[in-house]
Amino acid sequence: MSPATLQNYLLVGAALFALGMVGFLTRRNMILMFLSAEMMLQGVAVNLVAFAKYRGDLGGQALVLFILAVAACEAAIALALILMLYKRRKSLDISAWQELREPDQEPVVDTEPLAAGEAGIDFQHLTPAGAAPARKDAEEVSHV
Repeated sequence: MSPATLQNYLLVGAALFALGMVGFLTRRNMILMFLSAEMMLQGVAVNLVAFAKYRGDLGGQALVLFILAVAACEAAIALALILMLYKRRKSLDISAWQELREPDQEPVVDTEPLAAGEAGIDFQHLTPAGAAPARKDAEEVSHV
Protein backbone atom coordinates (compact mmCIF):
# COMPACT_ATOMS: atom_id res chain seq x y z
CA MET A 1 0.00 0.00 0.00
CA SER A 2 1.44 3.37 -0.95
CA PRO A 3 1.61 6.26 1.53
CA ALA A 4 -0.87 8.21 -0.63
CA THR A 5 -3.42 5.40 -0.32
CA LEU A 6 -2.79 5.19 3.42
CA GLN A 7 -3.43 8.92 3.70
CA ASN A 8 -6.79 8.52 1.92
CA TYR A 9 -7.89 5.78 4.32
CA LEU A 10 -6.78 7.83 7.31
CA LEU A 11 -8.75 10.84 6.05
CA VAL A 12 -11.90 8.71 5.67
CA GLY A 13 -11.43 7.28 9.16
CA ALA A 14 -10.85 10.73 10.63
CA ALA A 15 -13.94 12.08 8.86
CA LEU A 16 -16.06 9.23 10.24
CA PHE A 17 -14.74 9.83 13.72
CA ALA A 18 -15.27 13.60 13.51
CA LEU A 19 -18.82 13.23 12.19
CA GLY A 20 -19.60 10.76 14.95
CA MET A 21 -18.20 13.07 17.60
CA VAL A 22 -20.19 16.05 16.30
CA GLY A 23 -23.32 13.91 16.18
CA PHE A 24 -22.77 12.65 19.71
CA LEU A 25 -22.17 16.11 21.15
CA THR A 26 -25.00 17.90 19.34
CA ARG A 27 -27.88 15.42 19.40
CA ARG A 28 -30.26 14.95 22.30
CA ASN A 29 -31.95 11.77 21.08
CA MET A 30 -30.43 8.67 22.69
CA ILE A 31 -30.70 6.53 19.57
CA LEU A 32 -28.81 9.09 17.48
CA MET A 33 -26.20 9.42 20.22
CA PHE A 34 -25.53 5.67 20.18
CA LEU A 35 -25.41 5.64 16.37
CA SER A 36 -22.86 8.45 16.52
CA ALA A 37 -20.77 6.44 18.98
CA GLU A 38 -20.88 3.50 16.55
CA MET A 39 -19.71 5.82 13.76
CA MET A 40 -16.73 6.88 15.88
CA LEU A 41 -15.83 3.22 16.47
CA GLN A 42 -16.00 2.52 12.73
CA GLY A 43 -13.70 5.46 12.04
CA VAL A 44 -11.14 4.00 14.42
CA ALA A 45 -11.58 0.58 12.79
CA VAL A 46 -10.88 1.99 9.32
CA ASN A 47 -7.68 3.60 10.61
CA LEU A 48 -6.53 0.39 12.30
CA VAL A 49 -7.10 -1.71 9.17
CA ALA A 50 -5.28 0.88 7.04
CA PHE A 51 -2.25 0.86 9.35
CA ALA A 52 -2.29 -2.96 9.49
CA LYS A 53 -2.28 -3.16 5.69
CA TYR A 54 0.44 -0.51 5.42
CA ARG A 55 2.72 -2.26 7.92
CA GLY A 56 1.94 -5.76 6.63
CA ASP A 57 0.89 -7.30 9.96
CA LEU A 58 -2.42 -8.51 11.36
CA GLY A 59 -2.34 -6.64 14.69
CA GLY A 60 -4.68 -3.87 13.54
CA GLN A 61 -7.14 -6.32 12.03
CA ALA A 62 -7.25 -8.32 15.28
CA LEU A 63 -8.06 -5.10 17.14
CA VAL A 64 -10.83 -4.38 14.63
CA LEU A 65 -12.40 -7.75 15.41
CA PHE A 66 -12.33 -6.79 19.09
CA ILE A 67 -13.88 -3.40 18.28
CA LEU A 68 -16.67 -5.08 16.30
CA ALA A 69 -17.42 -7.43 19.20
CA VAL A 70 -17.54 -4.51 21.64
CA ALA A 71 -19.76 -2.54 19.25
CA ALA A 72 -22.20 -5.44 18.98
CA CYS A 73 -22.39 -5.76 22.77
CA GLU A 74 -22.81 -2.00 23.11
CA ALA A 75 -25.65 -2.02 20.59
CA ALA A 76 -27.49 -4.75 22.49
CA ILE A 77 -27.08 -3.00 25.84
CA ALA A 78 -28.02 0.36 24.32
CA LEU A 79 -31.20 -1.07 22.83
CA ALA A 80 -32.21 -2.56 26.18
CA LEU A 81 -31.40 0.71 27.96
CA ILE A 82 -33.30 2.81 25.44
CA LEU A 83 -36.38 0.59 25.67
CA MET A 84 -36.33 0.69 29.48
CA LEU A 85 -35.88 4.47 29.63
CA TYR A 86 -38.59 5.04 27.01
CA LYS A 87 -41.08 2.96 28.99
CA ARG A 88 -40.52 5.17 32.04
CA ARG A 89 -40.57 8.64 30.47
CA LYS A 90 -42.17 8.18 27.03
CA SER A 91 -39.32 10.28 25.63
CA LEU A 92 -35.83 9.65 24.31
CA ASP A 93 -34.65 13.20 25.02
CA ILE A 94 -31.53 13.21 27.19
CA SER A 95 -32.63 16.32 29.09
CA ALA A 96 -35.51 14.32 30.62
CA TRP A 97 -32.98 12.31 32.64
CA GLN A 98 -31.44 15.02 34.82
CA GLU A 99 -31.97 13.07 38.06
CA LEU A 100 -29.39 10.49 36.95
CA ARG A 101 -26.67 13.03 37.70
CA GLU A 102 -24.49 12.88 40.79
CA PRO A 103 -26.08 14.53 43.85
CA ASP A 104 -23.60 17.42 43.98
CA GLN A 105 -24.08 18.44 40.34
CA GLU A 106 -26.70 20.96 39.37
CA PRO A 107 -29.04 20.02 36.52
CA VAL A 108 -28.42 21.63 33.16
CA VAL A 109 -31.27 23.74 31.88
CA ASP A 110 -31.60 23.59 28.10
CA THR A 111 -32.58 26.81 26.41
CA GLU A 112 -35.20 26.64 23.72
CA PRO A 113 -34.40 28.18 20.34
CA LEU A 114 -35.53 31.75 19.82
CA ALA A 115 -38.76 32.31 17.95
CA ALA A 116 -38.76 34.30 14.72
CA GLY A 117 -38.36 38.02 15.35
CA GLU A 118 -37.58 37.53 19.06
CA ALA A 119 -33.88 38.37 18.72
CA GLY A 120 -34.44 41.17 16.23
CA ILE A 121 -33.61 38.84 13.34
CA ASP A 122 -36.19 38.41 10.60
CA PHE A 123 -35.96 34.78 9.51
CA GLN A 124 -36.95 34.27 5.90
CA HIS A 125 -39.50 31.62 5.04
CA LEU A 126 -39.31 29.47 1.95
CA THR A 127 -42.30 29.33 -0.34
CA PRO A 128 -43.94 25.92 -0.66
CA ALA A 129 -42.87 23.91 -3.68
CA GLY A 130 -45.50 22.83 -6.18
CA ALA A 131 -49.25 23.05 -6.03
CA ALA A 132 -51.10 22.06 -2.89
CA PRO A 133 -52.87 18.69 -3.27
CA ALA A 134 -56.64 18.79 -3.59
CA ARG A 135 -58.40 17.73 -0.38
CA LYS A 136 -61.01 15.03 -0.53
CA ASP A 137 -63.76 14.55 1.97
CA ALA A 138 -63.84 11.39 4.06
CA GLU A 139 -66.83 10.06 2.07
CA GLU A 140 -65.08 10.46 -1.27
CA VAL A 141 -62.01 8.45 -0.31
CA SER A 142 -62.35 4.85 -1.33
CA HIS A 143 -60.17 2.12 0.13
CA VAL A 144 -59.72 -0.43 -2.59
